[in-house]
Amino acid sequence: MFAIISDVHSNIEALTKVFEDIESLGVTDVVCLGDIVGYGPNPLECVDLVMQRCRFSLKGNHDEALVQGAYAFNLRAQKAIEWTRDQLKPGFFSGAAVRRRWEYLSNLPLRHEEGANLFIHGSPRDPTNEYILATEIGFGPTEKFEEIFASFERMLFVGHTHMPCIISDRYETKTSSELDNKYTYPDMCEQKVIVNVGSVGQPRDRDNRSCYVIVDGDTITWRRVEYDIEKTVARMEQIAQLDAALSARLKEGI
Repeated sequence: MFAIISDVHSNIEALTKVFEDIESLGVTDVVCLGDIVGYGPNPLECVDLVMQRCRFSLKGNHDEALVQGAYAFNLRAQKAIEWTRDQLKPGFFSGAAVRRRWEYLSNLPLRHEEGANLFIHGSPRDPTNEYILATEIGFGPTEKFEEIFASFERMLFVGHTHMPCIISDRYETKTSSELDNKYTYPDMCEQKVIVNVGSVGQPRDRDNRSCYVIVDGDTITWRRVEYDIEKTVARMEQIAQLDAALSARLKEGI
């Protein structure tokens, strides 16, 4: 049994409550699908906690932009990443802890395989940037999804969209809420299924509670965890580079 988190986005209140929930279940093995940073007000604390508690973390598009530049980001996301870089990037006199965080973020892997299962932030075709959207399903096979399904054998775990759901190789899709937050492989599929684990730090499925999954054999369970959103918002409002729209989205879960 293990937990998968993703899209923390520098939200330490959410991440702390999620780890408390994971501990309450007796789960000690946790992996992260990336986007530790971006949008939120506590990048240092979130990086430290992920480094301490996760067996591995993958590189998300915000983690990548932190190191390489946010060239394709919208202005709000770009300003947030620039502020985050100022908090994290080592200077000439920086200590070991600062350098260790930056080295960790600079060297995050793009993908991880365990048996027949693949873990990635975005898509096997573009690990950091391509979105796998359930809204694209409905017209049968497409070249994009044929390539994605050809790239793994059994289950593909992703984040990036912040939308918890299942997409099967029968080209069927259901949200986590439609599944009552539980899916057991190989329901809905012939052989392969894509599992979006949702977002810890910035949910976008109109449920503002943090979302992550527990994997127990062939059973996937989405967990929703309440946290002190107002505390996170208050911190964000003190940082001029974090646009007010980013904190407003937290309240609505959009």
